[in-house]
Amino acid sequence: MGYGLVIAEGELGKSAFITPREIFFSVLGNSEMKGEEKMGNTHDEVPVEQLRWRCDAESLGFSTTEEVSLSESIIGQERALEAIQLGLDMGSLGYNIFVAGPAGTGRMTTVKYLLSHLEKEGKVPEDRCYVNNFKDPDMPHLLSLPAGKGKAFKEDMEELITSLKRNIPLVFESDDYQRKGREILEKSKEKERSIIKDLEKKLSQENLALVQLQVGPYVKPDIFPVVMDKPVPWDQLEKNTEEGKFPKEEFERLQKKYSELSGEVTKAFQESKKIGKEVRKELTALEKEAILPILKELIGELKERYQHEKISSYLDEVTDNILENTDRFKESTESESPVIPGLTLPTPEDTFREYQVNVIIDNSEVKGAPVVFEASPTYRNIFGMVERNIGRMGVWRTDFMQIKAGSFLRANGGYLVLDGREALLEPGVWAALKRSLKNKKMEIQNYDPYFLFGTSALKPEPIDINVKVILVGDDFLYRVLYNFDDDFKKIFKVKGDFDSVISKNGEAINQYASFIKRICDEEGLKPLEKAGVAAVVEFGVRQAGRKKKISTKFSQIADVIREAHYWAEKDKSKYVTEAHVDKAIEKSTDRVNLIEDKLQEMIEEGTIMIDTEGMVTGQVNGLSVYQLGDYTFGKPSRITTSISMGKAGIINIEREADLSGPTHNKGVLILSGYLREKYAQDKPLTLSASICFEQSYSGVEGDSASSTEVYALLSSLSGLPLRQDIAVTGSVNQKGEIQPIGGVNHKIEGFFEVCQAKGLTGSQGVMIPHQNVEDLMLKRDVVKAVEEKKFHIYPVKTIDQGVEILTGVKAGERKEDGTYAEETVNFLVDKKLGDLADRMKKFDSGEKESDES
Repeated sequence: MGYGLVIAEGELGKSAFITPREIFFSVLGNSEMKGEEKMGNTHDEVPVEQLRWRCDAESLGFSTTEEVSLSESIIGQERALEAIQLGLDMGSLGYNIFVAGPAGTGRMTTVKYLLSHLEKEGKVPEDRCYVNNFKDPDMPHLLSLPAGKGKAFKEDMEELITSLKRNIPLVFESDDYQRKGREILEKSKEKERSIIKDLEKKLSQENLALVQLQVGPYVKPDIFPVVMDKPVPWDQLEKNTEEGKFPKEEFERLQKKYSELSGEVTKAFQESKKIGKEVRKELTALEKEAILPILKELIGELKERYQHEKISSYLDEVTDNILENTDRFKESTESESPVIPGLTLPTPEDTFREYQVNVIIDNSEVKGAPVVFEASPTYRNIFGMVERNIGRMGVWRTDFMQIKAGSFLRANGGYLVLDGREALLEPGVWAALKRSLKNKKMEIQNYDPYFLFGTSALKPEPIDINVKVILVGDDFLYRVLYNFDDDFKKIFKVKGDFDSVISKNGEAINQYASFIKRICDEEGLKPLEKAGVAAVVEFGVRQAGRKKKISTKFSQIADVIREAHYWAEKDKSKYVTEAHVDKAIEKSTDRVNLIEDKLQEMIEEGTIMIDTEGMVTGQVNGLSVYQLGDYTFGKPSRITTSISMGKAGIINIEREADLSGPTHNKGVLILSGYLREKYAQDKPLTLSASICFEQSYSGVEGDSASSTEVYALLSSLSGLPLRQDIAVTGSVNQKGEIQPIGGVNHKIEGFFEVCQAKGLTGSQGVMIPHQNVEDLMLKRDVVKAVEEKKFHIYPVKTIDQGVEILTGVKAGERKEDGTYAEETVNFLVDKKLGDLADRMKKFDSGEKESDES
């Protein structure tokens, strides 16, 4: 039966990684088994002391973290710190910062630390206010005032309007104003009476009278005849004339006079209207004259207090507008509507809204340059918006008081920190951010992709900005933006590159202890004993992947500390010990290693066929690493080869089945180059050989199995069986040199667990590239098994060295005549290849003769 596998890439040198996708079962033939004689071990092994680096708890200089002094410095990352500091200090255009690095390496913590030392030193930025543009209300004016003055100006304008609402009615009620008003009205009425009196005198002489007719809402002047001292409508008089009750000659005379005098009536009333207009102008002028002293006094005080050109210009507009709308300041005579019990009336609208001040940025309580961390970088949150509401008539409306600022403007004069990925994904944010940084101006507008349906016509005055933007993201995002967005490299000229590892030295270990202390103090965790601290440091070294390095993924380190505290709580221990740290690491693995357990179970049951004893020709145990996102582990994978006479060369079965990635294909081609270099200098390389990852159904990628494939091919060609109790990893070049790979610890531990489950024989082990010895940070049970000679780890430099370990036969060096010593691996391989070439030549010759006959 088989199990579906996916082989993927490693970290260093392209290691073979396997990710399970689904299970397939099929019937396979039995493996060919040859002698099971245990081989004597005469080859160099990795010394036990190099299998795992141990942190000496006694050298830490404290008993518990309670004795550790807190340090505010950033752990490592000197390159990133220097770059970020440069970006913060540079004031030139485009020196914004992109902080790149893996998540959990302290990027945001570092930015906060550096900015905390800058924000108190910088200059406090100005307040920003929008006020009404009385000439064009759709384009509000922007006012910039010193910090704290915006709020004061808003209050002063409110006080101005309140004072005018209180004092202007008093002016209009004064005796002087009332007297002057009455004089104007009396004068106009006298003129009107004189005009009407002259007209009525003329009409009276002709037995006519002036009357006022109601026509709808209007009053129309007209001339009626006078009969028996009473005005009579013309239609009634005409009827009386027809009936003989009124003389016909008199009726005709009256009609003639009506026609003659109608023009004078019209002229008289036009004169009356003209007098009315003049009166209104005089009254308006009187109102302006009456309130102007108060207005000049109050506005003058504001101009004196805020000596700013734009404010002075705005106050002039306010003055003109108030003088043109004096009626609004007169006391209302309307009675309040009765309140109906249970009915909530709408809030009355502010009729003096246009005189208000919209303070969108108030820096009255800001100390130093502002620092804004925008956790939700939507367009509205960053760039603000123009709010809208529904009026009493059900229509959407807005004005300058509805303008709201975002974090970009709040950070003006300081620093804005954004998550790069989120900012890039939010609609409209990236384009607006680039535009604002390039032009050093921003406009507050709604993000409106469906502009045809937009209802806001406001275009607030643009704002000059000076913001240092810090984007936090990973290196992939940086590369994408740098390569595909030309503007990015112009506006983000500084890259702060965070590394996932730093050099392991005494200073780094002390900083680790300080970090542990800070986590415990901030979160109220139990202090760690020195052995517990040493265990955390060792975990950091293992996560780094090299003994000379230590991990800077502090989010993982912090999680181990928190979970160790949990187990210490369970044990009712005063301190977190080494056992608690080990248990925390073990339990965190148990939560995510279901797939590993399933694979281990299938190997033990024989569902996935892995031999850990005996010797088999053309078969070897390769090592792969499974990467599941949240968990990484290693397991062996059987690799087999078969050869025959032919000209097909090396057949990569995975490639033929479209299951091989480009790096694995490259490894197979390098393998072919190695065979040509070593064995095809005096004959053509004429063979057909196939290489297969058995029970792999979902894809193979990586070149860390290339040396393993070489060993299997050499075994098939030489006829020498390979040890199944030794697993192999390592890539190879065309010169036969073994190259380093990634995931070496996981690979060794994966094969060890298989051997342990099937029973340790004392001869089992793993061959690794000699360069990977510095990467070893093995689990304690593996180290113990090696120390007890139950498991072995062989560092290998060349294919010849490795094949000797696997076969127990000398590899054989090339002699001066180009041949190899007899009874060596290379001799047998060379002989086999020569035999295949001769047989192929004879076969071709015979085929040719057959064709000719």
